[in-house]
Amino acid sequence: MSQKFFGTDGIRGKVGEFPLTPDFVMKLGWAAGVVLAKDGTKEVLVGKDTRASGYMLESALEAGLSAAGVSIALAGPIPTPAVAYLASTFRADAGVVISASHNPYYDNGIKFFARIGAKLNAQQQQAIEEKLHYALENGIDCVSSESLGKARRVEDAAGRYIEFCKGTFSSDLSLEGLTIVVDSANGAAYKVAPSVFEELGASVINIANTPNGVNINDECGATSLRLLSDAVKANNADLGIAVDGDADRIMFVDGNGEVVDGDEILFLIAREAKQAGYKGGVVGTLMSNLGLEHALQELDIPFTRTKVGDRYVVEKLNETGWRIGGETSGHILNLDYVFTGDAIIAALQVLTVVVKSGYPLAKLKAGMTKLPQCMINVRHNNLDSVLNLPNVKQAVADVENQLGKSGRLVLRKSGTEPLIRVMIEAASDDVAERLASELAAVIKES
Repeated sequence: MSQKFFGTDGIRGKVGEFPLTPDFVMKLGWAAGVVLAKDGTKEVLVGKDTRASGYMLESALEAGLSAAGVSIALAGPIPTPAVAYLASTFRADAGVVISASHNPYYDNGIKFFARIGAKLNAQQQQAIEEKLHYALENGIDCVSSESLGKARRVEDAAGRYIEFCKGTFSSDLSLEGLTIVVDSANGAAYKVAPSVFEELGASVINIANTPNGVNINDECGATSLRLLSDAVKANNADLGIAVDGDADRIMFVDGNGEVVDGDEILFLIAREAKQAGYKGGVVGTLMSNLGLEHALQELDIPFTRTKVGDRYVVEKLNETGWRIGGETSGHILNLDYVFTGDAIIAALQVLTVVVKSGYPLAKLKAGMTKLPQCMINVRHNNLDSVLNLPNVKQAVADVENQLGKSGRLVLRKSGTEPLIRVMIEAASDDVAERLASELAAVIKES
């Protein structure tokens, strides 16, 4: 049976519409509980972001898990990577996050973590899907009253995660003297992120840290950096840090208000790791800028690409034995610390570079030169066949010949919409835009 509900980052959708309904989530909790219990799970740690719908979905999930005989430890609003970490330290056997990450407030989602802090593997997801289909057709089989799972509130989950994050920053270093603007996206890290940087010595200016249930990711956070850029310049801050709604994604703004994206963050982390003796390589995705690849080559650091999605980055890291990887969008992984994207841990790694070097972030990022990119989304009704048409193949070959080794073409089918994504990197904006437009026109008319 193919997976109908699980995407690359759990199950996600608009609240109130199938599958993000209370009834579905209760049955999902039951299905997950049955499968995980067979693997020895007795208790699941549940966290959520600041969406108003989180309370409703948490209750439904709790009911389903309890009916399967699995107990629940409720951590409240807390970053996704905190749940991944705490699942392994609170003696929980698995973790669940109720969040739609960087999506608007009216969306929500459910994602699962194994005890070690990594996302569930494909086999576990498949088994949950099968039980879920049974529950949707037949209802759930509730265990006897004496076997029902119990629920408890976890005390000081945020405090424990804060201490863990601080522990990844060298005790020989301090953030004293740095003024940092922190944009918490009105999300799960609105208390945790500022506390970490303040307790390490930084002077922190907070923005987007007053969640009200519907303002999460609303023109703020890692996917909307204008507010952060303006605040950095207005306060003459050294830099700005933005996380997304569940704090698994990170973006920086330098002292000039310019964006420092996931590719540049990866470059800084990898260069520092190399200087500290790291022998491995870096895993990026199809969307990683060619400039990152070139910069790593100059440092003699191996680089490889995967499909878009941090799940695929983790798989490739495990396959290669490397420790560092991530996406342009800001999902940054360092398996020396955690097994999932963690915005705060990644931020501290970059801040380590800033403090040790004594240079501003704008100068540090200049060690990597990004190539101009142009992406055009082409709506098409025949995604499975259009790229195999002779005229499209010829157009692709013509573009690749014109780019040579000085650029790159990526064609991707959207996983959620009838779109072909045409992305071109070239030596100049004009060339990237011209070639992307020409190829997009061929695809659209075919």
